[in-house]
Amino acid sequence: MQKICLMLICVSMLSCQTDKYDVNNYFDKAQQDTLLTNIVTYIYNKAPQSDNKTRFQPQYRSFYVAALPKFSIENYYIAPDSTHYFFVIRPVGNMPYKRGVIGRYKLGKNLMPVDFEEVVNTPHLDEKLVKERGKFLLTQLIKNGNLNKYLPMKDYVEWPDANLVYDKQLNEWVAPKSIQ
Repeated sequence: MQKICLMLICVSMLSCQTDKYDVNNYFDKAQQDTLLTNIVTYIYNKAPQSDNKTRFQPQYRSFYVAALPKFSIENYYIAPDSTHYFFVIRPVGNMPYKRGVIGRYKLGKNLMPVDFEEVVNTPHLDEKLVKERGKFLLTQLIKNGNLNKYLPMKDYVEWPDANLVYDKQLNEWVAPKSIQ
C-alpha cells in the first residue's frame, strides 16, 4: 500500500511540473498582451506612414494592437542573465500557413524589448509543424547561444540565408552588404 501511495505522489508531482517555456510562468495576460504588441511592433509590417524610427510612437500603436489576434507567443524563456528568448507565431499574408519567429532581447521599461534580435524565421508551414520546429529551435538557441548549425536546414530556417540577414540597428531583415 505504501508503494502505491508513494508512486501516486511521484506521478502527481511530475504532472504538476510547469513548462519552463510557458509565457504564463513569467507574465499575466495583460502583460502578455502588452509584451506581444511590443514584439509585433518589431517583427510585423510597419504601420502606414511610420518608419523604423517612428513605428514605436503612440499614434501607431493601434495598428499593432489591431494585428494582435494574428500572433501568439508560443514559447518564452528568461535566462539567468536576464536575456528574454521568444518564439512567436505570426501570419503569412492571406495564406493558411504560419511562420515562426525565434529571437531574444533584454527587457526595458514598460515591457519594451531593447537590444532586440530576430535570430531566425521559419519557412511558411502548417501550424503544427511551426510549433514543433520553432520550439526545437528556441531550445537550441537557449542551449547554444546561436543557431548557426541549423541555418542550412531549410525545412526549419528560411532566414537568415544568403539573401537576408537581420540588421539589429534597423530591426529588419536586409540584403547582406556583400550583395547590396
